[in-house]
Amino acid sequence: MNIRANILLRVYLAFGLIVLFALAVFLRLGQVQFVQGHKWKAMADSLSTRYMVVEATRGNIYSNDGSLLATSVPEYELHMDMFAGGIQDDKIFNEKVDSLGMKLAGIFQDKSAKDYSRILRKGRQDSARYLLIHRKVGYSDLKTIRTFPLYNIGKFSGGLIAVQQNKRILPFQALAARTIGYKNANVKNGVGLEGAYTEYINGETGKRLMQRIAGGVYVPVNEEEEVAPKDGADIISTIDINMQDLAQSALEKQLKKYYADHGTVIVMEVATGEIRAVANYSKVEEGVYKEKFNYAIAGNQDPGSTFKLASYMALLEDKLVDTNTMVGTGTYQIPGKLITDSHGSIGTVTVKKAFEESSNAAVAYLVNSNYRDDPKKFTDHLYDWHLNQKMELQIPGEAMPVIKNPKTNKSWNKNMTLPQMAYGYEMMLTPLKMLSFYNAVANDGKYIAPIFVKEIRRLGNPIEQFKARVINEQICSDVTLSKIKKMLEGVVTEGSGKTYVYNPLYKIAGKTGTAQVADANKGYKAKKQYQASFVGYFPADKPKYSMIVVINDPKGGYYGALVSGPVFREIADRIYASDMQMYNDVPTRLVGNTGNPPTKSGQSKATQKVYKAFGFKPLFASKSEYYNTIDTSAGTIFQENNERKGVMPNVAGMGLKDALYLLGNAGLKTRVTGSGKVIRQSVQAGTKVGKGLQIDIQLD
Repeated sequence: MNIRANILLRVYLAFGLIVLFALAVFLRLGQVQFVQGHKWKAMADSLSTRYMVVEATRGNIYSNDGSLLATSVPEYELHMDMFAGGIQDDKIFNEKVDSLGMKLAGIFQDKSAKDYSRILRKGRQDSARYLLIHRKVGYSDLKTIRTFPLYNIGKFSGGLIAVQQNKRILPFQALAARTIGYKNANVKNGVGLEGAYTEYINGETGKRLMQRIAGGVYVPVNEEEEVAPKDGADIISTIDINMQDLAQSALEKQLKKYYADHGTVIVMEVATGEIRAVANYSKVEEGVYKEKFNYAIAGNQDPGSTFKLASYMALLEDKLVDTNTMVGTGTYQIPGKLITDSHGSIGTVTVKKAFEESSNAAVAYLVNSNYRDDPKKFTDHLYDWHLNQKMELQIPGEAMPVIKNPKTNKSWNKNMTLPQMAYGYEMMLTPLKMLSFYNAVANDGKYIAPIFVKEIRRLGNPIEQFKARVINEQICSDVTLSKIKKMLEGVVTEGSGKTYVYNPLYKIAGKTGTAQVADANKGYKAKKQYQASFVGYFPADKPKYSMIVVINDPKGGYYGALVSGPVFREIADRIYASDMQMYNDVPTRLVGNTGNPPTKSGQSKATQKVYKAFGFKPLFASKSEYYNTIDTSAGTIFQENNERKGVMPNVAGMGLKDALYLLGNAGLKTRVTGSGKVIRQSVQAGTKVGKGLQIDIQLD
C-alpha cells in the first residue's frame, strides 16, 4: 500500500470516529432532553428554589385583669430587586425612579429625594437584586409604600421585597418584665413566662417558596406557594398589673432610701396560690435599680428569723411547749458560740412573747434542749412539709432548697447546726419558698405551690387551665394552727412589727426577719451584710393575700421591721383600700340605667357578640368597625367611630389593644402610660395628622 492510500485510510478512520462520537453526543442530548428532561428540570428547580420558614406571630401574654403584658408587632425590612419582572425595561424604570425617591424621602424623612434617587440608580447600575431600602417599617407604612411608583406594578414584579420580622414589645415596659421574661437564641430555655411557655407562644411556622437570584439571595416566588403560619396561643397570667405597679414602686423607693444592694417583693392570693405581683430589683449603679435577676425564685439564702415559724410549729405539734410556756431570752451559750438577741434581753417570757419579739436565744434553747438527743425528729418535720424540695414552678430557674439532715449531711455539726437552724441559719431557702409556707398557715393549713399562669387560650378559647398543686393537705393540727395564727398576729399588734406594720383599720399577721448574709468565700467573718425581711398575710381574720418583702444589704439600718416592714405595710394598705370586698360584703350591682350593662369604647363586632351571648339587646346598628361610648344623664349612648385618612381617631374610653390598632392604622407612633382604658390623648380627635407623628395616650 502506497503512502497516499495509507494517509487517506487514517483520515477516513479518524473522521468516522468523530462522526460516531458526534452521534453518541446527539443521542445523549436527546435522552437528557426528552427522556430524562423532567428529572433534570426538577433538580434544577430544587437548586434555584426552596421552601423557607415563615415565623408565626407569637401569642400575647395578658395579666389577670386582662391588661396586655407582652405582644408581637410586625416590623418589616424593605429591599428591592432592581431587575424584577415588571421593571426590567429601562424606560419604565427611568420614568418613575425619581418619583419613587421623592415618595420614599417623604415617608421615611431620613434622606432627601435626590439621595434616594441616587441610591436606586446606583443599585440599578450594579445589578443589585436585594438592595436595602429601609429597616423597621410598620405595617401601615408598608401598605402605603406598596402604592408608590414602580412598587405598584405588582407585589413582586415591582421589585419591592418586604421581609417580616415580628418585634416583641411590653406595653407596660418595666412592669413585671422579669416575670414575663424573654426567649432568644442565646438562652437555652428562655426566661420567665416567655421561656416556660414558648412551645405555646411560638405557634407553628409556615412555609414560603423562595427563589435564588444573583448574589445568593432568596426572594418570594408568589403568595400562592405558601403554607400560612399558625399564630401562637395567648397566655393568661396571674399577675395583677396594679399590684405589680404597687410592689415595684414601693420596693424601689425603699431600696434607694437604704442604698440596698437588691430586693424582692411577692404578693400571692391565699386560696388559689396565684401570684399577683413579683418585683425583683438589683442595683446597677448608685440610685439606679433594674430587674436583672429573679431573686424571688432563685435567690437562695439563710431566711433568718422568718424561719422561726417552722421551729415553733414543730415544738407545738410535738407538744413540747405551749404558748404560755416560760423561756429565757437575751443569750444562749452553745459550744463554740454565744447566741444573742439583737435587742437585748426581755427577761423570762412566754413562748408567744418570745416569738413576737423574735428572740434568737429563746428559740435556739427550745429547739436544742428538746431535739438535741434526736435532731432527726426536728428535721423530719421540715421534710414532711417538703421544705427541702422544689415546688415545680411554672417558670424556670427555681433554686434547690437546702435543709440539712443529721443522717445525710456531712456538714452537720452536733453542737451548732440544730440550734442555729432554729432561727433560720445553716439552710438555704428562696423568698417564694418561705412565702408559700406562710401562705399555708393563712390557708388553714393547706400548703399549695404558687402558680404564675392560670390559662392558655387560642383564638379566645381556653385550651388548657391550671390550678395550684397541693403540696400538703394539712401541715399541722388545727390546734397548732390556731396558736400559730395568734402568735403571728401578736408580732404586729404587740411585738417587733408593731411600729412599722400595724394598721388599726385591719389585721395583719406576719413575722419580721433579720439575717446576716454569708460571703461565698469568707463566710460570716467578712464585712457584715444583712438581709431584712417581713412575711405575712392580710386581713388576718379572713386572709386573702400573703406577701413577703426581702431587702439585702441595706445601709443605715438592717432590721426586718424597720427596712422591709414599711414596704409590706404600704402595699397591703393600698391593696386593702382598693378591694372593697375585703372590708365590705355588699354585693356588686349595676347602678342607674340597667337596660344594658356599661361597656368601654372599642370594636363593634366584639361588643355586639358579648351582648348577644348574654341576651342583651344590641347596642346599635353600626356601620363602623369601632365606636365610642358617651355617658349622659339618660344613660350611655354609643357613637360611631369612622376612620378618616389623615385625621386623628378618637380612642377615648378604649382598651390598649383597640387604641393601638386604630392609631397604628393611622400611621402614628404611640407612647403609653398607665393601665386600664384611655382617659387622655395628646392630640385631639379630628385633628389633621401626618404619618409618623408621635402621640401620648394615658390609661386609667
